[in-house]
Amino acid sequence: MESGYVGLMVVVKQVLFYAAAAAAAVALIDWLARTRRISPFGPVAQFMRKVVDPLMLPVERRIVRAGGQPSSAPWWTLVFVVVGGLVLLTALDFLRGSLNQLRYGLSTPGELWKILVSWAFSFLRLALIVRVVSTWVQISPYSKWIRWTYTMTEWMLAPLRRLLPNFGPMDVSPLIAFLLIGLVERMILR
Repeated sequence: MESGYVGLMVVVKQVLFYAAAAAAAVALIDWLARTRRISPFGPVAQFMRKVVDPLMLPVERRIVRAGGQPSSAPWWTLVFVVVGGLVLLTALDFLRGSLNQLRYGLSTPGELWKILVSWAFSFLRLALIVRVVSTWVQISPYSKWIRWTYTMTEWMLAPLRRLLPNFGPMDVSPLIAFLLIGLVERMILR
């Protein structure tokens, strides 16, 4: 099974590499057309405006709403492609590790509860990380993609905010909660 996973990962990495290389080439050509470094009336620029620009319209809208320049949309699209690929690789590694843990837990008596407790604490950490990152990129806490993180973490962050001193605009309660989650998990699994 492990050799099948390694083969799959090699294929996925190659596909993601070629997708990122293609996205980089398209981003460069589209940027050149948008900034008029190549003729805006040439066939390449017309193709980019006709085919590629409609695909980048959601990214461009988001950039303009944030105060950026529409000409930077190709580069941000490239960033999204690369980060999306890295997230996919991380998710596949996480899934493989979780399945290996489950297989071990089912084959070894008494270990399954430890794995389930570990997964519960990992889920709490994930919710905390997603919540913090969503505040950095200014995603609404009422978004259907983010709301679950507030449900999962507010019960531990609210008391910490009341106990911790005020550090101005910086909220350190997620950091303290992250450390406490690890401490409690180690105490339970010991």
